[in-house]
Amino acid sequence: MSYDIHSILRRPIVTEKTTVQKEDDNQVVFRVRPDANKVQIREAVERLLGVKVLSVNTAIVRGKVKRMGRRFGQRPNWKKAIVTLAPGEEVEFFEALDDLGELDIPEE
Repeated sequence: MSYDIHSILRRPIVTEKTTVQKEDDNQVVFRVRPDANKVQIREAVERLLGVKVLSVNTAIVRGKVKRMGRRFGQRPNWKKAIVTLAPGEEVEFFEALDDLGELDIPEE
């Protein structure tokens, strides 16, 4: 099944762990469509972000069980893609986040 490449990547995942992955292993992490496969994810990243992808690993993240009053509910399952970029490649979005972290904020 063919999808629009804009609908495959949902959003980037920016956490402490993914920041370390970006710095050490040149990997970026995205939340993607649950029915997207590795080939579609690779094509979407290469075309939308203009970078060379070495590999794509995917994982299904199971939704947590949460309480709502006396009842229990479950958050939906979702899929994440860990994309390894070629050496020397960078994604400008993640580099802009690094620049924000370097801002000097005066303490009061």
